Amino acid sequence: MAVPHKKTTIITLLISPRYLIKPLTGKIVILCNMRKPIVKTIFTLAALLTFCTAHGQSRQFKNEFLYRINLTRQKGCNCGIKYYAPAPPLTWNDDLQDAAEGHAKDMARQNYFDHTSKDGRSMEDRIVAAGYKFKGYKSFAIGENIAAGQQSIAEVMDGWFKSEGHCKNLMNPDFREVGVAMYRNYWVQDFGGRQSFSPEQQKLIKSGKYRMVQQPATGHD
Repeated sequence: MAVPHKKTTIITLLISPRYLIKPLTGKIVILCNMRKPIVKTIFTLAALLTFCTAHGQSRQFKNEFLYRINLTRQKGCNCGIKYYAPAPPLTWNDDLQDAAEGHAKDMARQNYFDHTSKDGRSMEDRIVAAGYKFKGYKSFAIGENIAAGQQSIAEVMDGWFKSEGHCKNLMNPDFREVGVAMYRNYWVQDFGGRQSFSPEQQKLIKSGKYRMVQQPATGHD
């Protein structure tokens, strides 16, 4: 039911079910019978791994995620038994990336796997604290996918699209932005969607003729 001369801010929380942790099965073995080459090889490998974990969100990393997400959003797909029509493409958001990276690092360092941080922070707490604000927007929607143990973007995206709850986040037309991070094989994908007030609506809000009212959050199973 519409309320005349009032505008509603919709805050939607969409938290996906867990993506089961997959055990790591691969090994990296370096064999060499010369002392100096061993030292050099180990140092090079260590430096490479440090760079990858600290700078995993490279341009290539972002582009591959956006390509895989938007390819499916462009075509539409089934999430479980429900078909989701084509949806607008997602763009990258650095605040969502920061929220995702912080949670991936926290899970890896404290050895847990959950949407709720060890200190009690929720997905919304982390995303808003990273700078993705809802104040001043007509609508606001956020969501999160997490996974652990996958070895590549292809593997983690394939798993998320095959999982009904995660797939719903990926195909949700309310989401227009995304940020993803990986740290020590912990993957976090944070979604956001904000709609601004029109210039005319902004004038009415400033004049006091419109008042923003926050609706209760909603979500999926």
